[in-house]
Amino acid sequence: MSAITIALLIGGLVILTFGADLLVRGASALAIVIGISPLVVGLTVVAYGTSTPELAVSISAGLGGNADIAVANVIGSNTFNILFILGACALIAPLAVNRQLVRFDVPLMICATLLATVLGLDGNYGFIDGAILTAGILAYTSYSIWKSRRDERADKLSKEALEAGDPKPTPRNIARDVGLIIIGLAFLALGSRWFVQGAVEIAKFLGVSDIVIGLTIVAIGTSLPEVATSIVATMKGQREIAIGNVIGSNLYNVLGILGVAALVTPGGLAVAPSTIAVDLPVMLAVAVICFPVFLTKYSIDRWEGMVFMTCYITYMVYLILAASSNASLDYFVSIVTWGIIPACVGSILLSLVADMRSSRGAA
Repeated sequence: MSAITIALLIGGLVILTFGADLLVRGASALAIVIGISPLVVGLTVVAYGTSTPELAVSISAGLGGNADIAVANVIGSNTFNILFILGACALIAPLAVNRQLVRFDVPLMICATLLATVLGLDGNYGFIDGAILTAGILAYTSYSIWKSRRDERADKLSKEALEAGDPKPTPRNIARDVGLIIIGLAFLALGSRWFVQGAVEIAKFLGVSDIVIGLTIVAIGTSLPEVATSIVATMKGQREIAIGNVIGSNLYNVLGILGVAALVTPGGLAVAPSTIAVDLPVMLAVAVICFPVFLTKYSIDRWEGMVFMTCYITYMVYLILAASSNASLDYFVSIVTWGIIPACVGSILLSLVADMRSSRGAA
């Protein structure tokens, strides 16, 4: 392991952070200028842009004969996005959840994740599977933009911002904002590429399998744009972009990235038995748990962020123990099955019930 590898890791992180700042600035300004709500910008422009590294890695892995990395990258990224990124953002500041997310986007994400899980149960994402998934992301994107343009709330926000002295929608301002987004995306792509290159070299040096590399090193590395973007957006007060970025990225991952990769890979993407048995169900469970968390007071509180982080750390420990065939794996699985999972799920459900009772009492 050389000094160049370490330099790639550090340099990648620096460039990612800078690119995320440019992207958030450009996207939030563009939302006001063209009359699209920050939530929809987060769900589409920012989410798809920050998922570009996942797309590049999955297509490259599929065409290169590394289907395990291609599939595991999507699954690992989606799990990481919700548990780690939303968990970290909520620990920084409680996140208010837009009601549109709870009513439409989160249920759609759950359905898309369920669809991807079911399609993968036969052990392969073939051409038809890819076409179905890709059609889904195209339909979702078109609907989101169309709905936003008709949203009176977006128009109201735009007018209020203009009256407050924000930039007017001139071609020059639009070009500037688009330029910031493009430059930000370029830095994000470059930073992710450097980081992943360094991280994969380290993983190979340690002798880790392709599936574990995809679920951990590659998934985390390609999700760093989402990490940087969502955290920066949270710290800047653009929390709709922070949450929309995660939900939009997950939709894009399971529909767009998995779909396109399956379309262009000859013979499709093979799905490993361990992925079917463990990782796909984990991704689906994580998507499902978002609904009660988001529904409770339409916010993600700090303690819920801590629950998310605990779940992610637990999953990572499981992957490490399984990859190393550690003798304590069965004991750890028992603790998780009968202790950690019931405690996390129970606390979330109790919070939801308490919130529902409080709402009825107030009514």
